[in-house]
Amino acid sequence: MSMYKSGLDMLRCALRSTSLWTCDSFRWTQMSLCYKRRSFAVSSQLGRKHTLKQVRYYSQSGPDALNVPIKQTAASTETSEPLDKAERTPFYSHLQNCFSPTDVLDTLKQFPASQHVISSIFTRIWESTKKMTDEQRSCELRLMYEHPVFEEVCERAATEAWRMKSDDLAYSLLAIVNLGVSQNTRVVQTLLRVIQERLNQFDIRALSVLAGCIREMEDCRNVQALKEALRLLLKDRIPEIQSVVVLQNMMRAVGKNSPIHLKKQLATKTLSLAEEFSPPNTQYMFSSLASMGLNFKPLLDVCSKNIAENVHEFPFGRLLSVLKSCHELRYRNYTLFSSVSEYMANTFDMWSNKQVILILVSFEDLLFRPVVLLDVFAERIIKSPDSLTLKDLLSVLKVFSLLNHDLKEKKTEFLASVTKVLESYLPKMSSTDLLKAIHYLALLEHVPQNLLDKLLQQETLDQILQKGNQSNKVQRWLHMLALCMRLDQPQLPHSLRSIPDFHFIVPAHKVPVNQEMLSAIRSIVGNDAVQDSVLEQSIYFIDCVITLPRPKEETSDLHAEDSGSPECAQRIAVLCAPPTSFCFGTTHPRASLVIKLRHLEKLGYKPVLVPVIELNSKTEEEKIEMLQKLIFPAQESSGTQEILNIPKAE
Repeated sequence: MSMYKSGLDMLRCALRSTSLWTCDSFRWTQMSLCYKRRSFAVSSQLGRKHTLKQVRYYSQSGPDALNVPIKQTAASTETSEPLDKAERTPFYSHLQNCFSPTDVLDTLKQFPASQHVISSIFTRIWESTKKMTDEQRSCELRLMYEHPVFEEVCERAATEAWRMKSDDLAYSLLAIVNLGVSQNTRVVQTLLRVIQERLNQFDIRALSVLAGCIREMEDCRNVQALKEALRLLLKDRIPEIQSVVVLQNMMRAVGKNSPIHLKKQLATKTLSLAEEFSPPNTQYMFSSLASMGLNFKPLLDVCSKNIAENVHEFPFGRLLSVLKSCHELRYRNYTLFSSVSEYMANTFDMWSNKQVILILVSFEDLLFRPVVLLDVFAERIIKSPDSLTLKDLLSVLKVFSLLNHDLKEKKTEFLASVTKVLESYLPKMSSTDLLKAIHYLALLEHVPQNLLDKLLQQETLDQILQKGNQSNKVQRWLHMLALCMRLDQPQLPHSLRSIPDFHFIVPAHKVPVNQEMLSAIRSIVGNDAVQDSVLEQSIYFIDCVITLPRPKEETSDLHAEDSGSPECAQRIAVLCAPPTSFCFGTTHPRASLVIKLRHLEKLGYKPVLVPVIELNSKTEEEKIEMLQKLIFPAQESSGTQEILNIPKAE
């Protein structure tokens, strides 16, 4: 017995003589903790069967480590509780008057801290730094780390963790992590181990705080084990959760690696509380679902409707966050996007160039073309183009070109303004940025002479090929630029109209031809008139070409050098277009499809776009009728017409 007591005395001495928050966690484990193992049923990956997986966690060896009998501890707690409340009252009063970490630590010299107030101490230290500037916060945290009392508080938190309540454990861990204390420190690792041991005792509020904390922590052995345990616990506790905020915290905590049935269970429970959503709840729902990687359409549709109806209540940052989450989730909602773009356009003077560009880039990622917003922004650019940085210019050109936005009578003035500013940045523009700018301008059928002259210099081309490592993207851009010079025939000096031949082999985007469409077309025009899988200019893939006699009254403007067909023949290029080839909600072509259509017309083809999704949804008879209308439109409806059917959210 004496040997047992002397061993514990040595243990306490070791704990007091080592720095509790700067030493390696495994020394602490070896001195004061014993290993235990428990089995958790963990779903290792989505779609696989549940397997029993050993998750190691750590816990202190109960009353032996504390050297206090359980009955005595309980009795002393009951008798001292009223006294503790009376004694803590002046302490809490002084604590609220502390406005920096050092103030809190100095206050502890006057009042001894028990395990009941440890979480309040760390929380007050954290709260006192929230309103500080970054520089002031950094200085105050440095003073906090150097303060001798801070080490004592950390030591007290670790030694008393086994006696702390669930709420105190959760709030202590949250505050310590937010103060920037390293996860490898013994105080953090000890709190994690105690929480693992006591997780079943946590109420919903404590679980919510814990979930908000561990989602920001880096993965380590104890954090990963705690996440797995939390996922298992949630299966039984989700029905009793009645708070939207708590559910969102749980979504963020379980992450993308959690089982799909757990994700859907959280989303379904949240949907049942949809009537209680506040504006912040609605916005954070998008990012919460994105953190799980779950596109739960019923819930997203409800949130989209709420935002669309009250878009003026959401600040810019939240609207931008919603759009980014939509892109991450691959979710599109025409009503939501339209309401945001109309709100931005109607309050346009409120927004800076940077804000407008961020919204437009997000819309472009979502394939959505905000027509009115693009028009009013173009007017601002025409009036004050010098306000744009080089990065802004590249983003503007990318959005306007990939969305194929037609500025109509203002196009010439817009391109002139943008080109003038681009040329001012030419001396400090990198070769890669130069190629990007010219590529985007070529999509708009505009190639400035000064920019092209700089690009065609051997030094610039060498830098591009070296940086791009002859990637497919760089090769495709250069090959497409050469086609623009030859087919678009811009008004440039003869020396700039030809791009050097780099002998690139540019693979075309080939996809299997839709056999049902091919059969329908052959039933309309006959087998001999149809040729499938045609490749033009080594880059433009055509699903099928229909060759028909041209009416005598029409004159041919085909380039003989580009075509082997007789001039009296009419060639119709039928192109199957996936949804990504169009701006969302329309049949307005975008990106590379724009230049493909333009060049096929220059080569003497009559391009016909066939929306794949619409075609596949029809019966065989309906397909034939649809193709007849597209290929042989009635005389009164000839020309390009845009279909503006608003689709359902994806």
